[in-house]
Amino acid sequence: MVVEKIIKHLTLVVIGLTLFFSQQLAALTLVSASVDKNPVTIKESLVLTVIADDDVKANALDTSALLKNFIVGRTSVSTQTSMINFKTSRTTRWSTVLIAKKTGKLTIPALTIENKLTQPIEINVLAASDKKAITQQDIFITNVISSNNIYVQQLLTLSVKLHFSAELKRGNLSKPTLNGANILQIGKDQESEQLINGKRFRVIERIYAINPQESGEFKILSPRFSGEIMMQSARRTNFLSFAETKPVSIAGNDIALTVRPIPVTYQGQWLPSEILTLHQEWLPDVSNFKVGEPITRTITLTAAGLSKEQLPKLTVEVPKGLKVYPDQAELHSSLAKDRLVSQQIQSFAIVASRAGSYDLPVISIPWFNIVTNQIELAQLPAQKIIVHANADFPEEPAIIESNSTIKPLSVEKVTKLTKMNPSIVQNYWLQWLFLSLWLLTSFAWVISFFLKRKTNNLPLATKYQRTRSDTNITDAYRVLISACKSNQAEKVLSCIIPWVNGLSDNSQSVTHLNEAIKCINNKDLTIEINLLQQSLYGKKPMIAQSNWQGGSLLLLIKSINKQGLTINNQSELNINP
Repeated sequence: MVVEKIIKHLTLVVIGLTLFFSQQLAALTLVSASVDKNPVTIKESLVLTVIADDDVKANALDTSALLKNFIVGRTSVSTQTSMINFKTSRTTRWSTVLIAKKTGKLTIPALTIENKLTQPIEINVLAASDKKAITQQDIFITNVISSNNIYVQQLLTLSVKLHFSAELKRGNLSKPTLNGANILQIGKDQESEQLINGKRFRVIERIYAINPQESGEFKILSPRFSGEIMMQSARRTNFLSFAETKPVSIAGNDIALTVRPIPVTYQGQWLPSEILTLHQEWLPDVSNFKVGEPITRTITLTAAGLSKEQLPKLTVEVPKGLKVYPDQAELHSSLAKDRLVSQQIQSFAIVASRAGSYDLPVISIPWFNIVTNQIELAQLPAQKIIVHANADFPEEPAIIESNSTIKPLSVEKVTKLTKMNPSIVQNYWLQWLFLSLWLLTSFAWVISFFLKRKTNNLPLATKYQRTRSDTNITDAYRVLISACKSNQAEKVLSCIIPWVNGLSDNSQSVTHLNEAIKCINNKDLTIEINLLQQSLYGKKPMIAQSNWQGGSLLLLIKSINKQGLTINNQSELNINP
């Protein structure tokens, strides 16, 4: 028993001494520093690795001394513990991303960790134009701008290309930066391959549209790529090899930009462009223009170097006798030879109410030519159109305006005229007789108006709606008839509600197609409208939209428009005297 106790105590002493000496042996004795590449290109990142042969605190490394010559990125810290033949070793590793601020020979100074110093490292920083830079780089960015001397609000394009020969694991490419400018990516990223000095690179291209809003001298800050690339690890076995990642950060060259102000001589909406044109099309042909049938005038505005948001709104002015109905404008933008080209397509439906000759005025848009530095005009010339009569659409009566007034003759004037011509007396009294009859008629009309107004306040079921004549034709009816004739299914459906509202005397207009159908209350018309809807929206349409014919619906609409809406067929109420 005594021997066992002595052995137990001796074992504890040995273990304690072992731990004590192992801690003494594991004290920090060495720190070292290294970089992953040298030389390095300006704007290209390198990784500084500092290793301490002990487990030390993460904040033991002070990198403030690096800020003089380098941009200091993120720092990652890791620790590792290993035991070989009962010998324990610990290491602490710092990895810091650095980007040189200038070209030439720069020095990474000695860094201190718990009173231990790393050795200084001299770095050779190459210019981006140096041939050696391209051959030794694994990843770099190039920037190409359409122009570096522009006018304010003139659109320029920036092509950003990310070249890399290593495999990317993850990464992010930031946007370029310019104070006081709108920046927008155009289209999607384009991928390609390129052979540079015998080295193959994958290339990702991204194009930005930049629209400066202020004049002056500026600098476009290059986009920056930050991510990780795959690196082959030095750790190998007979069967396996391991891949490691390395952080990278790279930026292209910044670009100087001069933005000139708007010339003081320019008037109107500012439109700086390389070219701006107007083009028009008529459908059907202008020579076949008839009363009541709409003709479509489509105007296309095309501009290079302007965004679609900068394009001016197109308007069309027409003389009396014509009415214009604009459709919603279509806006498009696309790239053509590294230039942004924008288009606005605007259609106008023009309807004539009377036959005759009409002069459409000139359409002019002033713009500034950035190539010649001159103000120019994009124009559509004045155009004469002739409208022919149409038997299906009675013309609106011409409005006769007169500034003359009729004044009654004085007694002296009548006496004088009587002496000259006795028959004037008879005419004079006839005028007074007609005036008296006109006053009596007006008085009777006023009484009738108030009686009808009282009748209109009764419930709807007790009222009747008057029958419309053929001459009471609205613009909505004209457009609807024309759409039926040309078999335009969607346009017919959109014109039903305005046409019904024009027929109805009710103060409350219908807003839905179902309300319009109920208001018309015509079985045949309901069937035709249902067939029309099925051709447009049905999953298995009974009639294909392209083959829909509006002949049957046209006849029904003409008949209903001639008869008017009959809400109740009862006779008019008699008012008791």
